Amino acid sequence: MMAAGLLTVAVAQAQEEPKFTAKPSGRILMDAAYINAQHQEGDLKSGVGIPDMRVGVGFSYGQWKGKIDMGYAYGKVNMKDVWVEYDFNKEHFIRGGYFIHQYGFQSSTSSSFKETMEEPQSNAVFNNDRMIGVMYEYSAPKWLATASVVVETDAMKQTTDVTGSEGLGAMTRLLYRPNAERGNMFQVGVSAGIEGPRYSSTEELKHKQFTLNTRWPTRVAKVNSQSVVIADAKTMYKFSPEVMYSRGRFAVIGQYFVNSITRDNNLKTFTGHGGYVTLRGLVKGREYAPNMGDGGIATPDPGNMELCLQYNYTNLHDESAGALGGKLHDWALCYNFYPNKYMIWRVRASYTKVFDRAGYEDNGVTILETRLQVKF
Repeated sequence: MMAAGLLTVAVAQAQEEPKFTAKPSGRILMDAAYINAQHQEGDLKSGVGIPDMRVGVGFSYGQWKGKIDMGYAYGKVNMKDVWVEYDFNKEHFIRGGYFIHQYGFQSSTSSSFKETMEEPQSNAVFNNDRMIGVMYEYSAPKWLATASVVVETDAMKQTTDVTGSEGLGAMTRLLYRPNAERGNMFQVGVSAGIEGPRYSSTEELKHKQFTLNTRWPTRVAKVNSQSVVIADAKTMYKFSPEVMYSRGRFAVIGQYFVNSITRDNNLKTFTGHGGYVTLRGLVKGREYAPNMGDGGIATPDPGNMELCLQYNYTNLHDESAGALGGKLHDWALCYNFYPNKYMIWRVRASYTKVFDRAGYEDNGVTILETRLQVKF
């Protein structure tokens, strides 16, 4: 009897023990681009490339999960996502490590899953890439709320004996979604943040500056289209409202950004702003569906075809602050084909106009590019 009881206890404990699982992951992006510029800038040339290639692993153990992702694009090895997460239940989790923290609608997709192939320039300049930090998220049928504490991006590249005291920041995203079902979605939200000045290799600018720049919308050539350094910086304040509506095969997304940087030595506050509007339509396939955990639209089903039209405006020109980073308008038309759950083929045509930049002529660039994307 005692042996039988001990066996029962052992079996019960074995059944309660969580199972550790690990799954490899990877992606390859293969691009080709034709570029025609009104005035040639730097090495803005046509060509082909593999702008992203990653190998990683995701793992889970009970309420714990994590991800490690390494990039190998253009012969350079660098870290992508490196994080560990604890799920309290289906609605609450906390994540720590190096990853993209929630701030606006573009946080709902990774860099290779942007419906217009490249992210809007306004998001690239007024938002952040991956940062070391901790994020709490609450996701319910009608609400999504996040709060993050982060350190500056250079904390992943340099040690503190080089950077000095690292710049700190905090950000949050609050989303209300009264409709969140396939074929019928509506959500409105707002994001906000505060950040300290960033590291610079120039000693007199170290943690006294923010560098804001955008690139021409291609990864075959990585050339800045706008750039401005805000010196004597004290604090950056960020604010971004967003809206998304989808009915059936149609969706529209809009987001606006305002970033203000206060400064020392009685210098004027710098204010940059911008925004984008994206129209999406499935020319073949079912209705759009929500991505509840990330607060966006899920990748269309295998076999679907999609057309997207996007307009983006980015302003880094503030004469009162002595910042002449220029103004940018970008129009893009994109075709997406989703042949199966592992592959996407994209074709993008865009025209980008930049003007009022100190030291540069006004310029207009036409780009026609295509991408074959594989993710597993």
